[in-house]
Amino acid sequence: MGDGAALTDRIAERRAGVGDPGALVGELRRALVLVPYDRGGLWTAEFGGVRWVCGFTDEAALARFAEERAVVEGAAGAASRSWEYAAFRGARLLDEVIPAMGVPAGVAVNVADPDGAMLFPPVVGIVPDAVAVDADVPDTRAVHGDAKSEGAGL
Repeated sequence: MGDGAALTDRIAERRAGVGDPGALVGELRRALVLVPYDRGGLWTAEFGGVRWVCGFTDEAALARFAEERAVVEGAAGAASRSWEYAAFRGARLLDEVIPAMGVPAGVAVNVADPDGAMLFPPVVGIVPDAVAVDADVPDTRAVHGDAKSEGAGL
């Protein structure tokens, strides 16, 4: 329970157009997510006005990210260097880390895997309502559901 393989499986289901979105968020909440450090903080990227915490389901996915960074940065040693990371339960990322960032933020999982990446945006049902960008939009629970109640074990 809570391993990266189960999260990878739920991501594959959703990318194939099947599976339950609530179960996917529940699996993220249970999973251990590896987040590399960057200059003393967690590795993040900005895209679309959202700050994304980059997390990985296992060390192999993190290594693929390191290889991609080496290509992008043109630094041959970047892929082989030692990457420090922290392991977070997904629930802690969503419920504590994301709100502490002070800006709209979500979690980007396995970003170096073009067929296996998944974004968990800062919306109701994924992050706490207080930091969800759609919290003031009427009837968002009808659209997103209450995915946080799905397997919210820490």
